[in-house]
Amino acid sequence: MHLLKWLYPGMKFKRWLLLFSAGVMLVSLGLALIFNYKYLDYIEEAIFRAVYLWKGSYNYTFSTLIGITVVILGAALMLVATKFVIRSVITVLLPDNSERLVDIIYEKRRLGKGPTVTVVGGGHGLSVLLRGIKSATSNVTAVVTVADDGGSSGRLREELGIIPPGDLRNCLVALADTEPLMEKLFQYRFRGKSELAGHSFGNLFIAAMNEVTGDVEKALQESSKVLAVKGQVLPASKEHVRLDAIMEDGTVVEGESHIPEVQKRIHRVRLFPENPQPVQSALAALTAADAIILGPGSLYTSIMPNLLVSGVAEALRKSKAVKIYICNVMTQPGETDGYTASMHAKAIIDHGGKGVIDYMLVNSHPISSEMQAYYAEKGAYPVEVDEEAINALGIGFVKADIINESDVIRHDPDKLCRSVMKMVYRLQPSAMKGFE
Repeated sequence: MHLLKWLYPGMKFKRWLLLFSAGVMLVSLGLALIFNYKYLDYIEEAIFRAVYLWKGSYNYTFSTLIGITVVILGAALMLVATKFVIRSVITVLLPDNSERLVDIIYEKRRLGKGPTVTVVGGGHGLSVLLRGIKSATSNVTAVVTVADDGGSSGRLREELGIIPPGDLRNCLVALADTEPLMEKLFQYRFRGKSELAGHSFGNLFIAAMNEVTGDVEKALQESSKVLAVKGQVLPASKEHVRLDAIMEDGTVVEGESHIPEVQKRIHRVRLFPENPQPVQSALAALTAADAIILGPGSLYTSIMPNLLVSGVAEALRKSKAVKIYICNVMTQPGETDGYTASMHAKAIIDHGGKGVIDYMLVNSHPISSEMQAYYAEKGAYPVEVDEEAINALGIGFVKADIINESDVIRHDPDKLCRSVMKMVYRLQPSAMKGFE
C-alpha cells in the first residue's frame, strides 16, 4: 500500500506518471505498426484512407515510417517524464545543491567498495588520519581510547559518570560529511566564566544523547546520523577507567593528564580497574578488518589504553589483517623523551604482545632546522628511524613523506591516507576484492 502514497495530492508525481504512461502506449502502438500486428487492421485501414485522400496514392511501407515516428514520440515523452520525476525527488532531497546528487551517488558507490579499515588510538593524531582515510573508503571504524581525564571530557566524566566524549567527538567530526557550519558547531567551545565555559558543544551533545538513548554506543550511532559520518566510531570500552603509569624508578602516576607532567621515564602503563570489558562491536571490527592502523597519536596515553582493554590486544594478534603502526614524527616531552622509532614499536609490543604490529610507517621528509630549533625549546626532537633495530623486532617499515610543515609539524591527512592505502593494497591482496 505504501506505493499508493506516491499518488497523494501535492507530490507532483501524478502528471509525470501519466505522461510516462502515454509515452509507453505510443511506443507500443508504434512498434505494432512497424511489425504490422494483425489486430491493427482498422488502424491500417484508417491510415490507408487518410493518406490516399491526402496524396492520391498509398505505399504500405508508409505505415512503417509512421510507426517509427510514433515510437520516437513515445520515447521522447517517457524521457521528459523521467527527467521531471527525478527532478521532483532531487529538489526535495537536495534543495540547495541538487547538482551534487550524481557526485554523491558515485562517491558512495566507490567508497563502499573500499577496504575495511579499523583505526585504533585517540587524540588529535587519530582524527587527522580519519580525515584522510574517509576519502578512500567508507568502510572505516575508529576504536577510541576512553582514558582521557582532562579538560571538558574530564569534567563531564566526573560530573555525569560517562566515558570521556572528547576523542569520540573529534573522530565523529573527522569522518563527517557535513557543511562547515555543522563542524564548527560541534567543535565550538563555550567561553566566559559560567559553568559551561570550556565545554565543547559536541561533548555536551554526545552527553545529552547518551542520557536520551541510555547507551553511549547508541548515542554515537545517532550522532553519526546527524553528522552524516562515513563509517563508525566506537569506544574501546564503556567502563569508567583510569590510566596509570609505572615509572622506571618504581613510582606510580595516576591519571592520563598527569603522566606527562612528572617528567620521568615510563616503564609501562595500566588501567584501573584492570581488564575492563570491551565493546563487542569494536572486537568485531578488528576481526573483520582488511587493515588495522595504530596511531598516530601519543604513544602511552592515546594508543596503549586501547590495548589494555580486555580482548583488544588478543583480537589484534589473531586478526588476519595487515597491522600498521604510524610512528610519531617528534618525541613527546614527559612521555617519549629520547625514543627512537624502534622504541615506540617495542613499547607497543611489550603492552600488546608479539603480533600486534606487522609494519611501521615512518616519516621520510626532512624537518627544517628552524622547526627543529622551535621544537627543541619545548623539549621535543625528531624521532630517529633506527632501521636495524626495527627489523630486529620482526616487523617491517615503510618510509614516506607524511607530514605538513607550516607553523607546526603535523601529519598531513592526504599524504597519510595515500601512504597507508598504498601499504594496504600492496600488503593485503584481499583489500582489492571490492574493485575486482
